Amino acid sequence: MIFCIADLLPAADCAAVIEAAETAGFVDGRQTAGWHARQIKDNQQLAPAEPRAPALRARIAAALGHHELFSLVVRPKALMPVMISRYQPGMAYGAHVDDAIMGGLRSDVSFTIFLADPESYDGGELVIDTALGEQPFKLPIGAGVVYPSGALHRVAPVTRGTRLAAVGWAQSLVRDAARREILFDLDQARRSLFQAQGKTTEFDLVSKSVANLLRLWADT
Repeated sequence: MIFCIADLLPAADCAAVIEAAETAGFVDGRQTAGWHARQIKDNQQLAPAEPRAPALRARIAAALGHHELFSLVVRPKALMPVMISRYQPGMAYGAHVDDAIMGGLRSDVSFTIFLADPESYDGGELVIDTALGEQPFKLPIGAGVVYPSGALHRVAPVTRGTRLAAVGWAQSLVRDAARREILFDLDQARRSLFQAQGKTTEFDLVSKSVANLLRLWADT
């Protein structure tokens, strides 16, 4: 399931990351790429030695932890440290699949949070390969795309301006993407039932199904 969330990162957190990025040190993104990805990865990443990096990562992780829709879509068990990436004219990241294991955790869900005004740069779309062909995404500041880590994806070449984004990965309580989608749909349905009719027998039955499917599928 590919899901776009308009306010994945609140405005105050976006502003803090953007302000820090203006003066922070960045390093060649190939330093964190696998042997095969180094040939196609051309970007910059916030330097590991940057003093503000831990606080920025923690701030983003905290915001995601409190985001109800993100939690329903991802069902996160653990988050890997977020990377702040920067693309300047001529930079791109070719088609790749994210590593299955990162820091001892399984990557089930990837997410990209856009941190630059889409009008301020050309190119730089996140392009995800789907059954319907390649789907490009270029969203406003603070909006994000959540997608399966096993999907082929790339970042189109930037031809003008600077693309800034936060990229991260989650190990989900429910590793199968199709099952996560079923749980999400059922959860949305029971919320709609509750808003329309209150606590009814139908609401209770759907809630029971959500809980029991989560018990059946959760990888704790």
